[in-house]
Amino acid sequence: MVHKVTIRIGNEDLVLETGRMAKQANGAVYASYGGSAVLATACCGGSEVPGLDYVPLQVEYNEKYYAAGKIPGGFLKREGRPKDKEILVCRLIDRPMRPLFYKSFGREIQVVPTVISTDQINPPDMVAMVAAFASVTISDIPFNGPVGAVRMCYLDNEYIVNPTFEQIEKSSLDIVVSGTKDGITMVEGGALQVSEEVLLEAIEKAQPVIRQICESLEELAAKVGLEKLPLPVKEEDDSFLAPIKEHAYSKLEKACFVLGKHVRSAAVRQVKTDAAERFAETLQVEGEDRQKKFDKLFEDMEYEIVRKSILEKGIRTDGRKVDDIRPITCEIDLLPRTHGSALFTRGETQSLAVTTLGTVYDEQMKDNIDGAKSFSRFMLHYNFPPFSVGETGRMGTGRREIGHGHLAQRALESVLPSKDAFPYTIRIVSEVLESNGSSSMASVCGGSLSLLAAGVPIVKPVAGIAMGLISSDSKAVVLSDILGEEDHLGDMDFKVAGTEDGITSFQMDIKISNVSRELMGNALEQARKGRMHILSIMNSVIEHPSSEISDYAPRIETYKIDEDKIGAVIGPGGKTIKSIAERTGAEVNIDNDGKVTIYGKSANSAKAALELVKSIVEEPEVGRIYQGIVKKIMDFGAFIEILPGKEGLCHISKLSKTRVNNVSDVLEQNQEIPVKLLEIDRMGRLNLSYVDALIELEKK
Repeated sequence: MVHKVTIRIGNEDLVLETGRMAKQANGAVYASYGGSAVLATACCGGSEVPGLDYVPLQVEYNEKYYAAGKIPGGFLKREGRPKDKEILVCRLIDRPMRPLFYKSFGREIQVVPTVISTDQINPPDMVAMVAAFASVTISDIPFNGPVGAVRMCYLDNEYIVNPTFEQIEKSSLDIVVSGTKDGITMVEGGALQVSEEVLLEAIEKAQPVIRQICESLEELAAKVGLEKLPLPVKEEDDSFLAPIKEHAYSKLEKACFVLGKHVRSAAVRQVKTDAAERFAETLQVEGEDRQKKFDKLFEDMEYEIVRKSILEKGIRTDGRKVDDIRPITCEIDLLPRTHGSALFTRGETQSLAVTTLGTVYDEQMKDNIDGAKSFSRFMLHYNFPPFSVGETGRMGTGRREIGHGHLAQRALESVLPSKDAFPYTIRIVSEVLESNGSSSMASVCGGSLSLLAAGVPIVKPVAGIAMGLISSDSKAVVLSDILGEEDHLGDMDFKVAGTEDGITSFQMDIKISNVSRELMGNALEQARKGRMHILSIMNSVIEHPSSEISDYAPRIETYKIDEDKIGAVIGPGGKTIKSIAERTGAEVNIDNDGKVTIYGKSANSAKAALELVKSIVEEPEVGRIYQGIVKKIMDFGAFIEILPGKEGLCHISKLSKTRVNNVSDVLEQNQEIPVKLLEIDRMGRLNLSYVDALIELEKK
């Protein structure tokens, strides 16, 4: 039987339907919004995977080109590996949903939202998010949901729910907000230096819409009427842990506050090792797996100790107060041959950020279902090698790297100069060399410094900070510049990047449901103060872009010519423009509006090409001295080219102060000489003088 619910969101109806497609999945929902449609399925493995202490969830969002009536580009005409955009949407779906599954369920879960139609007006990612949440909610998979999501924009002083592509393009705020009926659980997006108040208002306006979505998902689940699969019930005797806790707790309290990430980890590990040796007989009981319970006990004790210290004393594991920021150092121009480099270190987190400048030919082409092929002139790539945390492992780019890089890219994108003002393609690579808390925000800071070092005229420097929250029934404490363990043990993790004027990028994950607007506002204000502190340190190293770009960077020159001169620069069959490229080694591109862009491998090649273009389009000026080339020698004088395609006559009497019998006594074919333009007669002929040019140059 087919069941439907309809939700009015923004200017369109979101229709959720189940019972017609993919009926063998545990849950399947066909969702449509305007002309965009997504089929989302949820399936779980048939048997429990033993020993799991996490939720084995996979989210595989994918976009089919046929959804937009397109055929994939490239040699293989079928969809291949996930694009960055698809991976980013996978993360948007995964993060608010994962905490609502039960670890005890123990089966692999896979959620597959597939975009099968798009009108290229309404973004399908939001449809996919709700469809994915719905497919799990109506299924028999145990789930502590439902959860909903909307996109919020701020345009012309109005908040827009689920905006169109066009509205997103014009807006100053673009965030995705997810949550349950009880509260917000995730926020992510970017902005054009908006205030904290605008961000808070957008989140607040999203909440009733999310609540409406959750209620509709519950309604659809009730119509389907599937009973949830049972959770495994295991009755076990954990009384053996009590004496271990009594023995180790006080020792662990001391170990948790040893300074230094690796030293602290070693101290905690030693307490655990000593306890394991002391209670070896207790842990080795035949027929029972007590080791995992032992490991879990130490995790729980550390969780309790760290949180208790913060809530009761305001002291963190590294000795800082709740609003203290770790020591920061900034260095620039470390690498001799790169276009711009910076090393940003905050505590035990360090990013080496390198900016590379390229030409229009280095832009990244994007071929997706959102519209026509587009080109991106800014890229930020984030690398997190295993040595950054003192480990070994596989090198490569995973979903984490793509997600963190995208967050940092959004933070810096809004402060870049326009293409007209700075016609370079820009790539930043952040190499995370050390990590203990928020390497993505270190990438923002390092990226901003490297842009300035490279001479990119950004609007304002950008800094980022990671914040956390530790809460109890009676108290909540906001933490500035969190460590990795505080992220793991805390109730909220949010990253804020921006300038001194406002927020440019934001990401928040909330593990509890009672975060009020007031608490969120206080946290954002504490983050703003932290951001100002970091910016002040960065600005003391470099506040304004370098006056010159690197000698090793390509040079780009732009020049505007009259449209009727375009043909002269190009020449018959492109002869003239090809000649300029051959003579100078620079690429010359001319737009239909007469904008000439020159890409040179060096400053000299770009300037030489620019001078040649100028010489083609400029008109001869009486009284000016030109460097001319002798084209033809006659008995009465020589014809000399002073500008491409423009020749004049230098009479034999104008070759020297003394009498000249033969022109060839003074000049040679193809000789380059200075000549002064004396006049342009009524016939438009150019009269030149070699001797007058020499006299004038001698005076200088």
